[in-house]
Amino acid sequence: MKAQLIKIIQTALTDLIQQEKLSEVDLPEIQIERTKDKLHGDFACNIAMMLAKPAKMNPRQIANLLVDSMKDVDFIDRIDIAGPGFINFFLSAKSTQQIVKDVLASGNTFGRSQVGKGKRVQVEFVSANPTGPLHVGHGRGAAYGSVVSSLLMAAGFDVHREYYVNDAGRQMDILATSVWLRYLDACGEQFTFPSNAYKGDYVLDIAATLKADKGELFRYQASEIFADVPLDEPQGGDKELHIDGLTNKAKTLLGESGYRQLFDLGLNSILADIRADLADFGTVYDEWFSERSLMESGVIDQAIETLKNSKSLYEKDGAWWFRSTDYGDEKDRVVVRDNGQTTYFASDIAYHLNKFNRGFDTVIDIWGSDHHGYVPRVKASLEAMNENADRLKVLLVQFAVLYRGSEKVAMSTRSGDFVTLRELREEVGKDAARFFYVLRGADQHMDFDLELAKTQSTDNPVYYVQYAYARVCSVFRQLAERNLVWDQVQGEIHLTRLVEEHEQALLTALARYPEVIESSALNHTPHILAHYLMDLSRDFHTYYNAHHFIIDDLELSQARLTLVSAVKQVIYNGLTVMGVSTPETM
Repeated sequence: MKAQLIKIIQTALTDLIQQEKLSEVDLPEIQIERTKDKLHGDFACNIAMMLAKPAKMNPRQIANLLVDSMKDVDFIDRIDIAGPGFINFFLSAKSTQQIVKDVLASGNTFGRSQVGKGKRVQVEFVSANPTGPLHVGHGRGAAYGSVVSSLLMAAGFDVHREYYVNDAGRQMDILATSVWLRYLDACGEQFTFPSNAYKGDYVLDIAATLKADKGELFRYQASEIFADVPLDEPQGGDKELHIDGLTNKAKTLLGESGYRQLFDLGLNSILADIRADLADFGTVYDEWFSERSLMESGVIDQAIETLKNSKSLYEKDGAWWFRSTDYGDEKDRVVVRDNGQTTYFASDIAYHLNKFNRGFDTVIDIWGSDHHGYVPRVKASLEAMNENADRLKVLLVQFAVLYRGSEKVAMSTRSGDFVTLRELREEVGKDAARFFYVLRGADQHMDFDLELAKTQSTDNPVYYVQYAYARVCSVFRQLAERNLVWDQVQGEIHLTRLVEEHEQALLTALARYPEVIESSALNHTPHILAHYLMDLSRDFHTYYNAHHFIIDDLELSQARLTLVSAVKQVIYNGLTVMGVSTPETM
């Protein structure tokens, strides 16, 4: 409906300019808003006030000209002018009832639009290092990223969902070293496990697989392994130097081939677990992009060379530094260390260059809020390579905090003390987890109420919405049990009988759905859709409790059945976008 009103206003403005009743000016974007008070109509527009200054006219005078040019529009009952020049539109009863027909005619596609015009958008999300299972903190990024992707698709964008696999670098080396040390422990070697190694049970499982497959092929004496390695922190040393020293020993003793087998076993075991976990959570990807491929394809070297040619890098103390302070960063950043190894930042620069080279119109990165400082330097690197950094949108997600009662659950992947996403899903269910994760804006702190998510009551938001869907299904089961049928044609003919306040509220709510989808997609705000579905469900539950649908008045009964069928369809469409199921019985 907003689109139709905007088109009518645009046509009226064009006519007024051609008739020289209005000066030819650059027309601003026309803004149509739903009114909060029905006394002011269904929609309001402030275009007259926006045009007053450039047109050098009184806004009410402009509003009067526009209203006179918009007469005899069949779906508008009347148009009023309020205050300094607001134009208020009162829709006809016929137009509000038409929404039911539109919903049922479009079915599963109702609410979708082409505002995206097929533009290619890459959405990269989660991308957690494959050093351990996904935990509940990652779950929020997974839910948010997948729903944002679905919303963009519903709004007509061509979406490519991607997971960036950090399958190279120091953290993966620490994982490989941790697996090797647990393997040695299983072989009977005696030593103190490093304080900075990965300690989760999953490391023990991978080590057991290694021993079962390779026997004692990779076994070395602990005295040889720990010789000349810097002391660990509990012994008065440095935990970082200690674990790096052990990694170097692993590479030296095992050789390139042996170490690669160890490294790949850890990587592939955990990555397979992450893939399965996300799939079971309803989060799918079009591509799993390997960081290692950037090195092997030479893209990192290409990016560094491009930055050197643009004079954006300089050499200092044997390392190469990016002049990120020239672009507003707090300090310059190393891209190549003094030992010749590239940094994580160098990989990220190359990865984003690769994204842009693949021809996406927009690139969306969904990162944890702890990466906020990373945003300006990545954008700076794109500018330095003469790329349009505005094509990169970075959405920051606050990690969810899990509570059991009043007790906060500790979260540490290194220590292995965390609740996995799989454990959460098994305890509360996929639907509740996904819905709860997107109930708040991604930039807002979130406490995940575990007990509430498990309850089957109207206090549980996802249960409340699913129950509305199931209740409609129960109405039609009751209809069949009485050997009665829903006649959609008759129902649509008699929609004029829907005059009750609850029915009008539902008609208005249904009409909002396409606007909610479009707004949620363009603003990357899936919580708006979640709250819309809760509002729609509340309106339905209120209607259900106040009125009967299967009644002797056949015309009214068919109209009501047609209305609730439309409600069912919209709830189905909305929950499908969110990746949440629609059970027919509860």
